[in-house]
Amino acid sequence: MKTRFVVLVSMMVGVALGAAAVQALHAQARPPAFVVGEIDVKDAAMLDKEYVPNASKVVRDGGGKYLVAGGKSVSFYGEPPRRIAIMAFENLEKAEAAFNSAAYKQAKAVGDKYATFRIYAVEGVTP
Repeated sequence: MKTRFVVLVSMMVGVALGAAAVQALHAQARPPAFVVGEIDVKDAAMLDKEYVPNASKVVRDGGGKYLVAGGKSVSFYGEPPRRIAIMAFENLEKAEAAFNSAAYKQAKAVGDKYATFRIYAVEGVTP
């Protein structure tokens, strides 16, 4: 009788630990986020001097990594923006925190003098 009880308790503990592990794995599997910036530049020299260094520091400090920063683009349909930036973040919450920060709002207020921005985030596919 004692052996059956030990086996039963062991099975229950195993099930509980397994359920906890599954919950932990699901909690970690948040999809990455990508921030897309479509930028119509009015004054490139001033934008690069006064906005880009501060904004890119906020992105890096917030855990973001630049995948695209201005390079040449080709439009297949429609008129492309003059400049494109694409940044990757660990998850949507980190992207939102970076772009809602006081430091980014301050940088964007400067950037608004030299460009028109359309910036948005999208969740990627969970790896």
